[in-house]
Amino acid sequence: MAPRIEDYAMIGNCRTAALVSRDGSIDWLCLPRFDAAACFAALLGDEDHGCWRLAPSDGEARSRREYIDGSLVLLTEWQTATGSARVTDFMPFAGDQVGVTRIVEGIEGRVDFETLLRIRFDYGNAVPWVSRVDDDTLTAVAGPDLVVLRSTVPLEGENMHSVARFAVSAGESVAFTMTWGPSHLAPPEAIDPRAALEESLAFWEDWSGRCLGMGEWTDIVRRSLVVLKGLSYLPTGGIVAAPTTSLPEWIGGERNWDYRYCWARDATFVLSALVNAGYHDEASAWRDWVRRAVAGSPGQLQVLYGLAGERRLEEYELTWLPGYEGSRPVRVGNAASSQFQLDIFGELVGAFAHAVRHGVALQPEADDVQEVFLDHLASIWREPDEGIWEIRGEPRHFVHSKVMAWLAFQRASEQPRAEGSPLSRRWRGIADEIRADILAKGVDLERGCLVQSYGSTEVDASLLLVTLTDFLPPDDPRVAATIRAVEKDLLVDGFVLRYDTRSGVDGLPPGEGQFLPCSFWLVENYVLLGRMDDARELFVRLVGLTNDLGLLAEEYDPVSKRLLGNFPQAFSHVALVNAAFSLARRSSATADMHVSPESTLNQPSPGVRA
Repeated sequence: MAPRIEDYAMIGNCRTAALVSRDGSIDWLCLPRFDAAACFAALLGDEDHGCWRLAPSDGEARSRREYIDGSLVLLTEWQTATGSARVTDFMPFAGDQVGVTRIVEGIEGRVDFETLLRIRFDYGNAVPWVSRVDDDTLTAVAGPDLVVLRSTVPLEGENMHSVARFAVSAGESVAFTMTWGPSHLAPPEAIDPRAALEESLAFWEDWSGRCLGMGEWTDIVRRSLVVLKGLSYLPTGGIVAAPTTSLPEWIGGERNWDYRYCWARDATFVLSALVNAGYHDEASAWRDWVRRAVAGSPGQLQVLYGLAGERRLEEYELTWLPGYEGSRPVRVGNAASSQFQLDIFGELVGAFAHAVRHGVALQPEADDVQEVFLDHLASIWREPDEGIWEIRGEPRHFVHSKVMAWLAFQRASEQPRAEGSPLSRRWRGIADEIRADILAKGVDLERGCLVQSYGSTEVDASLLLVTLTDFLPPDDPRVAATIRAVEKDLLVDGFVLRYDTRSGVDGLPPGEGQFLPCSFWLVENYVLLGRMDDARELFVRLVGLTNDLGLLAEEYDPVSKRLLGNFPQAFSHVALVNAAFSLARRSSATADMHVSPESTLNQPSPGVRA
């Protein structure tokens, strides 16, 4: 039985990441970058698909784990009948080298350890040729991939894997370093494990130390921001949605997607989170990644891109992997990259407007790019699309998509450099036309709320983003009615569903957990309405879903009480940061002004959308 998703920790070096289970096994690792083929894929199969276990040989050993504060350096302390020891797992920042370092240290008494290494390239499909270079070095080669393992503990071959048994006493230590390289080049040079650890800790201490405080939520916000940094690809500034593929949204289901790519839609959310926390350099890097990725014909704008802006992300299945707890298929690539999603235009224009308003400068050509994109949007906004949830059913006129198109023109018309110009007046006119269309076709007259799509009476959680724009003022009765409708139809077991999967709108079989960002959006909506007690109660409940290391997946099943979906999920952590910021800002403003929550309804929305 595979460990629960929440039983994993993530270690990373802003190029790729590994998942380490509570029992000391690295069950997922893609080298040399997030979207490369995995050399450890036991997460989606079993140990024969690749893993690296390092733990006491005493089956009764107990463990506890933690990150060194503000870092992705993982400490696991083991207690056995004969003593205690510590394992430090991290991914070094070693120039262009990418790999994993594991250091075992004796604390008390004596602890017997076993390490078992199964390298399986190409997502568990390729067994490498393993060679001993010297007493301390092994190499594993298959096709384009080379991995070098170095340690003073000799490893021996047993049944197509490498194993070593050793002991550490108090004050003793043993280190293992595993480094990737192209197989046609000389093996990567050895690194000093201790020096690499100090360099990694210095990097993370410097980065996390710049996080602005958010009162009582500072620690959990800092952890979420460290996760976001760990999901960033340092060479380009891109941020992946998650380091994993095909962790299921429902155990045994087929909603299993590859999230090791960069979603353009995330630009607004990520920029907001980074700027709110004071990380302007990272916000600038992400802004520049978005600008480069979307450059070109606006008719070719994609929903998601590769780490360097790659556009071809063809989706295919890995038939040899049984999937996490039998959840098939296992997918690589993502067909959503070819979908038409109208809301992307509004979110990109909104993201750049938000960046400028918070002091993150744009490149000189940004105005020209925006104008070309808006000209294209003016010609297509009336068309149906696949929407924010990337449905695989028939396109619809989704209200959220239309509002984001409205937002693009509205924000562009408000920019100081365009104010009063003929272009600004044109954009304002289109924005007014879209708004009228939405209010005529996207409102349930009986309930007085916005609906999921034109002609529907259903609601979905994307409407919680609509209410956080100024499409309608906070005190408009349709805002409160929309939030009430979401609570009535989608709030299940204390958490918000994306939509009713039984409706068939997404063209997939029913069944998924609660998509966690939606519940964080409801927190922001409660703040918007001044329902601070409700906002705080829901936020505390959501934060309580993080694992012992502060990590969140994409979804949660309140029945089995377990996390679901790809892990850790950037969107969940971004939503946490932005909800915490809304809570902290409104609480601070209320305390400063000595007013009741109700009197804040006419203040600007605390939502962090641009």
